[in-house]
Amino acid sequence: MAPQDDVWVDLYFDHLRIERGLSPRTVSAYASDVGLLHKALAARRLGLADLDAGAISSVLVELARGGLGARSQARLLSTLRGLYRYLKEEGLVETSPLQLVSSPRITRKLPSLLTRDEVLRLLDAPDAKSPRGMRDRAMLQTMYAAGLRVSELVGLSLGDADLRGSYVTVLGKGGKRRIVPLGGPACEAIERYVSDVRPAWAKPLERRLFLTSRKAGMTRQAFWKLIKQHAATAGISKALTPHMLRHSFATHLLQGGADLRVVQTMLGHSDISTTQIYTHVTGDHLRAMHNRCHPRA
Repeated sequence: MAPQDDVWVDLYFDHLRIERGLSPRTVSAYASDVGLLHKALAARRLGLADLDAGAISSVLVELARGGLGARSQARLLSTLRGLYRYLKEEGLVETSPLQLVSSPRITRKLPSLLTRDEVLRLLDAPDAKSPRGMRDRAMLQTMYAAGLRVSELVGLSLGDADLRGSYVTVLGKGGKRRIVPLGGPACEAIERYVSDVRPAWAKPLERRLFLTSRKAGMTRQAFWKLIKQHAATAGISKALTPHMLRHSFATHLLQGGADLRVVQTMLGHSDISTTQIYTHVTGDHLRAMHNRCHPRA
C-alpha cells in the first residue's frame, strides 16, 4: 500500500470502533481482510487511491487460486466496500472501484448434524463423578438445551441461569439479549456443578458461570478441545464442532413440530431466512421417513 494508506486504514478502524461501536472481534476480522489486500497491493505496488475494478478482480482470482473460498471472498469485498464508502464520505477518494465488482456466488451448505442418539451419547460422555466431568456435562447440556453459540456459552454469568424458572438469559450478537428455556436435565446439571464444583474454583466476586480448575473463565478454544475429547469417548466419528450442537438443537426442534418463528427467536436470528436453512434439513428427514415407512414410496 501507499504511505497514506496506513493512515486511511487507521482512521477507518477508529471510525468502526468509536463511531460505529463495533466489537474488537469484528474489527479484528475487518483487519484480517485488509491485511489480505495489503499483501496483494504491495506485490503490485498499488495504493488504495490507484485501485480499480480490474485490479480487485485480479486480486480475487489470485486469492481464490490460493484457496480462499467464495464466502471469504464475499466478506473481503464487503469490508472493502465499507472502507471505500468511508473514504468517499471523508473526501479522501472520489469514487469506489467496488461499484463494478460483483460478489462471488455462494452456495449455501446444509449444516452438519448429530442424530438424537449421538447427542445423548455426547451428553452422557463426561464423568458425572469428577469435578471436570460435572462442569463439562453442565456446559454440554446447556449448549444443546438452549442452542447457544460457543461464545454465548462461555460468556454466561452466574445470574444468567434461572434454574427455578428453567431458562437462561443470553447475550447474543449485536449485544442483543434473549431468553431461552432450559430443560430439566440442563438445570440439574448446572445446579450440581454450581453447588459441588464452582465454589472451589471461583475467586471472590467471580461472576462467570463456567470456570476452569485454575480459577479462570472457560474459553472458546478450551471448550472446542473438550467437546472433541468427549465425542471420542462417545464413539462419534463425525468431525464434531461446538456449532453442530446448535444446528442439532434447531433441527430436532423443527422435527418435533416447533414453529419456525419460535426457533428463530431461540437461536437469536434477526432474519428468519437464516433459520429457514433448517427446514431443508427437516425436509430431508421427512423424505427419509416417507421412503422408509410409506407402502407406495
